[in-house]
Amino acid sequence: MDESVEAETQAERAATGAAEAVEAEAGSTGAGATEGGAHEAGESEATEITYDEQLYPARPRRLRPRANLRGGSIRRTVSDPRAANGLNPAYVQWLVRQSMLKDADVLSRQLSGSPSMWRNPYARPDARRAVATSDVWFTAYPISLITRRDQSFLAALADPELWAAFQRIGINGVHTGPVKRAGGIRGWQETPSVDGHFDRIGTQIDPIFGDEETFQRMTDVAEEHGGVVIDDIVPGHTGKGADFRLAEMAYKDYPGIYHMVEIPPEEWHLLPEVPEHRDSVNLDAATEASLAERGYIIGELQRVIFYAPGVKETNWSVTAPVVGVDGVTRRWVYLHYFKEGQPSVNWLDPTFSGMRLVIGDALHSLGDLGTSALRLDANGFLGVEKSAEGLPAWSEGHPLSHAANHVIAGMVRKVGGFTFQELNLTVEDIRDTGAVGADLSYDFINRPAYHHALATGDTEFLRLTLRTSLELGVEPVSLVHGLQNHDELTYELVHWATLHKNDLYPFRYQELTGGELAELIRSELVEKLTGPSADYNLVFTTNGIACTTASLIAATQGHATLDSITEADVPAIRDAHLLLAAFNAWQPGVFALSGWDLLGALTLPRADVADLIADGDTRWIERGAHDLLGVAPDQERSASGMPRARSLYGALPDQLTRRDSFASGLRDLLRIRSKYGIASARQVDVPDVAHPGMLVLVHELEALDELGLPIVQLTVLNLSTDAVDGTVRSDALPLGAAVVDAGDDTEIATVDNLSSFPLSIGPYGVRFLVLRRPAPLEA
Repeated sequence: MDESVEAETQAERAATGAAEAVEAEAGSTGAGATEGGAHEAGESEATEITYDEQLYPARPRRLRPRANLRGGSIRRTVSDPRAANGLNPAYVQWLVRQSMLKDADVLSRQLSGSPSMWRNPYARPDARRAVATSDVWFTAYPISLITRRDQSFLAALADPELWAAFQRIGINGVHTGPVKRAGGIRGWQETPSVDGHFDRIGTQIDPIFGDEETFQRMTDVAEEHGGVVIDDIVPGHTGKGADFRLAEMAYKDYPGIYHMVEIPPEEWHLLPEVPEHRDSVNLDAATEASLAERGYIIGELQRVIFYAPGVKETNWSVTAPVVGVDGVTRRWVYLHYFKEGQPSVNWLDPTFSGMRLVIGDALHSLGDLGTSALRLDANGFLGVEKSAEGLPAWSEGHPLSHAANHVIAGMVRKVGGFTFQELNLTVEDIRDTGAVGADLSYDFINRPAYHHALATGDTEFLRLTLRTSLELGVEPVSLVHGLQNHDELTYELVHWATLHKNDLYPFRYQELTGGELAELIRSELVEKLTGPSADYNLVFTTNGIACTTASLIAATQGHATLDSITEADVPAIRDAHLLLAAFNAWQPGVFALSGWDLLGALTLPRADVADLIADGDTRWIERGAHDLLGVAPDQERSASGMPRARSLYGALPDQLTRRDSFASGLRDLLRIRSKYGIASARQVDVPDVAHPGMLVLVHELEALDELGLPIVQLTVLNLSTDAVDGTVRSDALPLGAAVVDAGDDTEIATVDNLSSFPLSIGPYGVRFLVLRRPAPLEA
């Protein structure tokens, strides 16, 4: 027998066969055991030859039928039934039953050979098809939603009253956020999530959010109100659940799920000790380099996400010694782009275990749960490769990421769904990944730029990001334009700070390199939104700023503390909030907003979440609990324990009775968006402006005018606090066209021979303009 096959056979016997041994030992007091025992006891006293001795005169006792049936000495290994290690078959099988890989194998077999797998096109992303399915999304955050007493998160999202409110506003999709089991397993106990349930450990719905039946009811209620439900998968990593624990034990092909390398005992002196209360520690840069020099790992990557001295200095961590199912004690070094509790999935292992796990998770959401789309979290980090000596490993923009995304997105399209990716890389990476992968991408390109425009009253950088996106082939229709979500205001500005750091850009009457530009924008955001300017917004590592949309606006309006924001200040914050909503909603693509946006939530006082931010994750201040329907006015925390955030706007039912509320203003914006079909339009120009606070976006709608030509639409915004009397000019404007304000259908100007027209717009003003071409002159 081949040595590798023999080794695998021995390992399987030690793991799965031992389970049978436990059952055999447990049954040793039964009739079978008594019969065998009597036979062996009487064997030395027998005076006549037995049947066995006659038939098998030379067979050793260990090979006789009864001994063979009982499995031999290897299956009689005694283990503590309470032990949480690889030598306890009960523990191993308990982990297997919970593993995502096991579930994926079952789910995939159910669909194999089904005709439903051939009914949908799947090769190419289709942003317009995705937008046509759902174009205005509510992005939920499970642990922050306040519900009725004894009502689960999913039951709250299945509430027809909530969907009726969404339908009145114009919301036709709900992104649930991650609701499946997450966190880890230590021994026989589950440990909590380390990253807001983005460290998945199971395909089952986490009981703290509801159950699978409730999820399915939610999708039915959504459909009744013209909406869809969007779920998450995490193709880049898992938590430290059953799959990771089985991988540590070298059980079957589970190690193939992860980027993990076994370090031989003779090299353990290179590894740091793991304290007793922990299961792994992060490697420092010196240890990372030492292991890379010896060929164990590929070493330094292009950047360390969530870098924090003494907490995460590299992307690699090492486990404590772990006893495997074969009795061998191992230590592993494993890759994690994000937190230590989020081991990275290996998409090019010969077992393809990681791919099977992720695809199985996706099929469960689309098939069993009934979702229409999936968000791909951290999907740009699926390939790593050793680079030339002295250079960091290739870990961003890798072709394997593109290939893996093509597989995931293709599978989702094949069963009738669509995907969107949250990918904070260069514009080229977003374009190339989206060319074959996800149908839509989160708008990391313009998100920090429009915040910067509001903070400075100057749209120059925003116009640069919009134009760069167009020039490099990322059309707005392929983007999810969002207000606040669960993450920080990201200001890494990866496009300018990395690939284009040495390119020159005109900015403020001078030329700056991309690196200088990124640093300037970051410094201005930090100065205007945090610190002495606003002590309620906090910097989050090197990634960005923890804030809500309302707290960001409050900072730009000069509020240094939360207590300084009074009821009299709410209208100005609301108007700026509607301005930012108009920027995101009045352009092609998906518009997304959260409960924090709908209610005007402020950040939490840091003392309220001191334990959650103790390790440096300041994002918890922006994730305050909120009550959308006002069903629990006296409840100060969500069911998950998040403290209630201060809401400036009030619950939705109350807002929808007032014409001057944020929700009513949002409804008006979205009604215009829907009427003119801006979601599927084509952006053709981002022209220069007469005032630094102005922004003009020129679009061609899919609808045709009486001449059979695309209708031209303009989104005109004023991101400053000054009233502006200016001129709008663009070569894309048809000469002689009448300029009509879609808000009241009044004609306000005519495009002159310079392709321009005059326009007045107030502070935080928004105008949705439609151009009507003049009728052709009769011959």
